[in-house]
Amino acid sequence: MVGLILNAFGNGLCITSNMGSGIWTAAAVNLNEWLGINVGVMLFIFGVLNATTNLILIKRLDVKRFVAEVLYITFFSYFVDVFTNLLTTLGVQQLPMLIRTILSFTGVACFCVAISLYQRANIVMHPNDDTTNILRFMYLKGNSTAAQIIDFVPPIIIVLIAFIATRSIYAVNVGTLFSILLNGVIIAEADKLIWPSLKHNFKAHGIEEQ
Repeated sequence: MVGLILNAFGNGLCITSNMGSGIWTAAAVNLNEWLGINVGVMLFIFGVLNATTNLILIKRLDVKRFVAEVLYITFFSYFVDVFTNLLTTLGVQQLPMLIRTILSFTGVACFCVAISLYQRANIVMHPNDDTTNILRFMYLKGNSTAAQIIDFVPPIIIVLIAFIATRSIYAVNVGTLFSILLNGVIIAEADKLIWPSLKHNFKAHGIEEQ
């Protein structure tokens, strides 16, 4: 629950600071500007697609895992909208650019810490973060940075397609670059520094580390 709230808050902070969001959130914002689909709804759709991708990656049907991830994304997308509206009401968008940049970086750090916590607990997590967890331990020998980079490819493609359609890019700024470059690094450091006794429980779902 802490991971879910912290993740949603970090994403809401990135959106309202308008200095760049995490790349998946940026993809949702750009599709919102292009197609008019609510950002929360778009994040939910991404989550369902991610949960389906995870079943393909683990090479077996895990209904419990799929249902848990869809439930997670349902609450996550709702809370992103709640925090975005709350922070907008508080006037975050009107703050000076330097302050908004710091808040954007803080938002990235918040959702990276959240990812670290619930990936290690491995009870239920955002399906996209489960994707990086699967890539990290099944395919990339524990390399969180490489897993994050691979995971960034689809949303980058989405942003580029939306740019071709609208001739504009939204929610992509220094915060996005910060996220792309440092997500994996911050998650790896959070694994060591934030609740270090909480160890990776990746085998809990019956998937052996490679």
